[in-house]
This record gives sequence, structure tokens and C-alpha cells, in this order.
Amino acid sequence: MEAPRTAAVSPGELAVPVIAAPMAGGASTPELVAAVNAAGGLGMLAGGYRSAGAMVEQIERTAGLTDRPFGVNLFVPAGPGDPLAVAAYRERLLPEADRRGVRLPVAIAPDRDDWDAKIAALLARPVPVPVVSYTFGLPSPEEARALRAAGTYQVGTVTTPEEARCAEAAGMDALCVQGPEAGGHRATHRVADRPGDVPLLELLAAVRAVTALPLVAAGGLADGAGIAAALRAGAVAVQLGTALLRADESGASAAHRAALAELPGTVVTRAFTGRPARGLRNAFIERFGPYAPAAYPEVHHLTQPLRAAAAARADTSAMHLWAGTGHRAARGGPAAEIVKELWKQACR
Repeated sequence: MEAPRTAAVSPGELAVPVIAAPMAGGASTPELVAAVNAAGGLGMLAGGYRSAGAMVEQIERTAGLTDRPFGVNLFVPAGPGDPLAVAAYRERLLPEADRRGVRLPVAIAPDRDDWDAKIAALLARPVPVPVVSYTFGLPSPEEARALRAAGTYQVGTVTTPEEARCAEAAGMDALCVQGPEAGGHRATHRVADRPGDVPLLELLAAVRAVTALPLVAAGGLADGAGIAAALRAGAVAVQLGTALLRADESGASAAHRAALAELPGTVVTRAFTGRPARGLRNAFIERFGPYAPAAYPEVHHLTQPLRAAAAARADTSAMHLWAGTGHRAARGGPAAEIVKELWKQACR
């Protein structure tokens, strides 16, 4: 029996070719997904940093808020990092932990982000999640085939033409091409890879040269001109993250929202998680970034108490304030109105 397919899930079929970036850590909410859907775009939930049960709860909440297709993003697990490098970074962080009155974990258990249970949960749903995207790598061929048979449209996030070739070979239906301007984690398929610096528009052309799959452009897009340029460069849709961080439905903290307008610039760092990520430059990045090892998610767990303590005090000097290069253009208000206005600007 042929698996059911959901309508209008291809990025090229959206009434408004805008996708809400799946921002892990709380910024992406069911309400934000529903609001972007209401504007004619495609909302995406962030499955990363959640258990399979919490992911399903978010899916159910979202399904109750919108009758349009939406998606969920998964973090693909990687192998363990170098324990000696992680231990050395812990030693460097201890004075900071003492100053903030927190304890850093000594032993960090293996963490696959509940990957197997999430795949099983998605496959067990009587109605498939319309879209699943992947960050930090790709599913196994067996997992990709199973989700395809269940009726799920799959999107691989890539940062190089080489990753694009791998994603096409893995059976992805479309690619999210993430440029260096993007806020948050760079989606490199290997933890230790140094992220490229080819600008988004050039990267789109380079990826288009190796694949005919539909391309979604992501990275630093914060105004109509940028959106229009990405579509002219060959993308069928754009993905917006930082541009929606100050929206009413965003789960970003008040301190993070304010910092987007107040702090002057961004930088790519491994300081907070061990993976390269673009955030607003602050004292923690300046002090610890040069010493952070390429070990994810070990560094993420190691710094979590420090980040939580800083967030509790709205101390932006030590918070992880993910933001793309267009962060100054982010504005408040209903997300649907933000999307509609940006699309109106892009069509001028």
C-alpha cells in the first residue's frame, strides 16, 4: 500500500517561499511555527536538545495550532570528542565556574540526542510529519528510506558542494544551503571541520553546479533585498532564523532580544558547544573561544551550568547569543506580519 503524502510540502510550492529556521534551545516554538504557516510559509520545529517524548509533544501542540504542513529538524549525532581536550577546557573554565557559583560536570555521558527514539517516534506516527530536516549530517540510508516510505519530505542541511553530493546520494528531497552568515551552529557534517567562508550567494551557485535538487538559502537573510537576491541565485525558498528572533511568538529571552539591537557584531566560535556557531561577540567568547576543543556535545554539556547562570541574571557577557550577520535588522511584532512584510519587500 502506498504511503500517504501530504500536500504542499515542497519548498517550491509555498505561497510565500519563506521557511522558519528550526532554532534549538527554545527560540522556535509551536506558536512561531503556526504564525509562519499563517503567512503562507513553512514553520519548522527544533527537535535538537529535546527527548523524543518532548519532540512529540511539540509536534502535537503545533498540529493543534495549524492545519498547514510543518516540519521538524533533527540533530544527527556524531562520535565522541577527545576526552583529554575536554578535560583541559574544563580546567580552564573552573575559575569562571567558581566565580558564578556553579559546578561543572566531571564525567559527560555519551549523548546521541535521543536520535534512535526520535526516528522511531516519527515512523510510528499515524500521520507523518510532512517535513523532516537534518543538521550536522545525514540519516542512514535505511532511516531515510523508511521516512520516505512513511510520506515524509526530507531536507539535508549542507555547507559545501561535497556535503551536497552526499545528501543527494542519501536520498534527500531538497537541500538547505547554509552560508557563513548564518546565526547559530554551522551545519558542517563533521565536528572538527573548519566551516567555509564562501558567501551564501556564491555557495548557492557552487552547490547548484553539483546537484539539481531544490535549494533553500539560509544565512544572514534579514531584508527583502537579501531574500530576492537568494531567489535570483537559484534558491526556491529562503530560511529565516535571526530575522524572527524578536517576533512575538519567539521563545528567545528578553536579554537575547535586546542584545540583537545593542551588541555590535557577531563571530563564529566553539566556546559554548564545541561546534562552530555564530553569535554576538561577548566577553566569554573573547576569553575562552581560542581554547575550546572540537568536541560536541561534550562542550555543550560542560558549559551548560555557566550559560544557565548567566541567563538567570540576564548577563549577556556570558550567554550564548546566537545571531546571524543581519541581526540588527531583526524587529519585533507578530511573526506573520514580519514574514509578509519581508516578502512584500522582496517582490518590489
